[in-house]
Amino acid sequence: MKLLNIVALGLLVASGGTTLQAQQSQTPPPSPCKTDPAFKAFDFWVGTWKVSGRQNGQYAGENTISKIEGECALLEEWSGTGGSTGKSVNYYNPVTGKWRQLWVSGGAYAIDIEGGLKDGSMVLEGTIWYYASNQAVPFRGTWTPNEDGSVRQFFEQESAETGEWQPWFDGLYVRKED
Repeated sequence: MKLLNIVALGLLVASGGTTLQAQQSQTPPPSPCKTDPAFKAFDFWVGTWKVSGRQNGQYAGENTISKIEGECALLEEWSGTGGSTGKSVNYYNPVTGKWRQLWVSGGAYAIDIEGGLKDGSMVLEGTIWYYASNQAVPFRGTWTPNEDGSVRQFFEQESAETGEWQPWFDGLYVRKED
């Protein structure tokens, strides 16, 4: 065993250590999160935003969307005018071919929705869970980039009585000035 180690060391030294150096100098391929267009489908939402009600123009709060984990996910950090907060992680799952959002808000509700691009908008569907009432309700979010660089975020909740989608929040995201 000792002789084998000495022989291996001798071969490495005789070769100038090129095998070891070659292994150390090889650059790993770029992450698919940085090269695969599917991981970039929600990039239009990345930024720091002032959010207002689309119909009434009333300022609702600020939202920062950042790329995290080697650009494999988006982190959302919400701060509302009334003191509300919330965070979500949004990521593309190459196994399902869908985007997924997992949102948690300070004790009010949690959202778990998934989907993908439809006609230029990101459309995710699933459920919203209200902590106080212990109730899960079908929920849908649609993010649409506008020509001026703003983004419309339109949330809908299914009515238990009619089974129809009803507006939950209709917001306009405008990039915040630095």
